[in-house]
Amino acid sequence: MKALRICMLCAFVCWPQWQADAQPPQSFVHGLWVWKSDQVLRAPRGAERLRDFCREQGINEVYLSYSAAKAATEEADFQRTIGLLHRAGIRAEALLSSTDADEPGKHLETLLNHVKEIVAFNRMHPGSGFDGIHLDIEPQQRPENKGPGNLRFLPGLANAFRAVRTLAEPAGMTVNADIQNKLLKGDREQRKMLLAATPRVTLMMYELSSPSDGQSPAQKADKAAAASQKFLAMAYDGLSGRNLARMAIALRTPDYGELLPLVLKSLQEANRSNPHYLGWARHSYNDILDAR
Repeated sequence: MKALRICMLCAFVCWPQWQADAQPPQSFVHGLWVWKSDQVLRAPRGAERLRDFCREQGINEVYLSYSAAKAATEEADFQRTIGLLHRAGIRAEALLSSTDADEPGKHLETLLNHVKEIVAFNRMHPGSGFDGIHLDIEPQQRPENKGPGNLRFLPGLANAFRAVRTLAEPAGMTVNADIQNKLLKGDREQRKMLLAATPRVTLMMYELSSPSDGQSPAQKADKAAAASQKFLAMAYDGLSGRNLARMAIALRTPDYGELLPLVLKSLQEANRSNPHYLGWARHSYNDILDAR
């Protein structure tokens, strides 16, 4: 009996380490943009085809474009689609786009009103609501913000990210924001401002290759992996702290064609040990539909 008590005591002392060893490996985001959601989801078996594509390609979250003008007519489609995705273990984020939501006043308020609409949608549809907000805010598209090193819009952009978080996070939603490599070329304080404003960012790492550039599949994969490592290092250089966003790397179909899954796999293998790496995302499901 005494020996049994000793064994039980040892097991109790060692239990946390056993539990730590038994934890599953870190899961990574595998995302997919879906634009023109109303058309995609209303096509014959549109929601089922989207779900099946995600299963085939190892995608675990989708970004469904949300339009306030079409929200009322899309409500049932969103509810049904998100339910299908959830039953398949796939997250759904509401994709909101803007070129001027970094500006205070009516532009930012418009964005925040859309977030409030999504929060209300989730309250009405528990179990089939959006899991997060995905922001595609592109102030760099405006003429006054173009040019290398021109980051005058960054404080407003970071403020928009924070404002969305104040609405989304209490409602149980994550926030992810698309960014361009231009933003990673700022100084330490500028990058800190950006990466502390939202818990997740997705770098749009485009136009490194093309299907006809003559490089081998292995060369293209290596090139993308090396570029992703460079940008991750650039983003977090000189920064530390637990409040910094983790970063996903996004590639697009026109740059790689049928090689895209191979390149994404190589990119993940190169970065899986980087604590700042969130996963990958592919742009976009619409390219696949157009090719069929």
